[in-house]
Amino acid sequence: MNRKLRVGVLGATGMVGQRFITLLADHPWFEIAVVAASPRSAGKTYQEAVRDRWAMSKPIPDRITGLTVLNAADIEKIGQEVDFVCCAVDMAKEDTKKLEEDYAKADIPVISNNSAHRWTQDVPMIIPEINPEHVEIIEAQRKRLGCKHGFIAVKPNCSIQSYVPALHPLMKFKPQEVVACTYQAISGAGKTFRDWPEMVDNIIPFIGGEEEKSEKEPLKIWGRISGTAIVNAETPVITAQCIRVPVSDGHLAAIYVNFESKPAKEEIIELWRNFKGKPQLLSLPSAPQPFLKYFEEENRPQTKLDRDFENGMGVTIGRLREDHLFQYKFVALSHNTVRGAAGGGVLTAELLAAEGYLQAR
Repeated sequence: MNRKLRVGVLGATGMVGQRFITLLADHPWFEIAVVAASPRSAGKTYQEAVRDRWAMSKPIPDRITGLTVLNAADIEKIGQEVDFVCCAVDMAKEDTKKLEEDYAKADIPVISNNSAHRWTQDVPMIIPEINPEHVEIIEAQRKRLGCKHGFIAVKPNCSIQSYVPALHPLMKFKPQEVVACTYQAISGAGKTFRDWPEMVDNIIPFIGGEEEKSEKEPLKIWGRISGTAIVNAETPVITAQCIRVPVSDGHLAAIYVNFESKPAKEEIIELWRNFKGKPQLLSLPSAPQPFLKYFEEENRPQTKLDRDFENGMGVTIGRLREDHLFQYKFVALSHNTVRGAAGGGVLTAELLAAEGYLQAR
């Protein structure tokens, strides 16, 4: 591309917005042109708007500290400064849905971290290594919205991004039933231990809406395009429990699975170790090399040790063994605010740019 694409970060002061800032600050293809948030932050410098709520381990990038925060609802003004936006706003679902559609109708592509459009039939919900072909539905979406260049693409919930990548290379064996129990970090709720002291030395066995997302979103990802809609896959049937644990970052999943055609343990491990998706084949800037890593050690992966594998964009797997109720069980780990949120969004943007869907305006 002739120049870097200009990106606006909507919801830039929140946890995921901050992660977008850190990942995009030195990106080889994209540059941050706009930071935007709610009206109460608009008009302040980014540093003033964030104040003591900056939660990243790295400091705010120097170039971003003095940027004036714009009102995320000011689409006309933001549209003059950007080629696309990454959306991580903290708003009611219907308000988010309208905001993202308004951006798309204004011919501003939206890469969304939000859940508002995950079940819109012509909006692709993408894990780039798994269903890159779903970007083809964008043309149908553009026709519905009446726009030429705008569209919405979303990333799935962070809870599924450890075990869905682990199951995907095994789809030829037709997994039929899956039990998923996820142990999820507090950053998934936009929290740190500083502002959520109740989580210290505690486990909360409920995360609102998370189990339904964990059970249903994989079926859209494994679905197919039919006409102007993405039709969900019918299998595997998934049941999930999602538990909040006293960990800063990283979602660990314990998975049990039955296949229609049971593979050998050695086959599974070999498929994990050799798997490459389209981002790896295209050598996209944020693509982990490798995407999946299997540990032979019985006590790995561990959240603290392994969540940053491949800069937080890879998935680690371990403890594959046969089970007396299911054919196999294993554990898998992903970084929830990198791969599971902003990093997944950035990789999706890279895929869309490589496929010609993101261009200079």
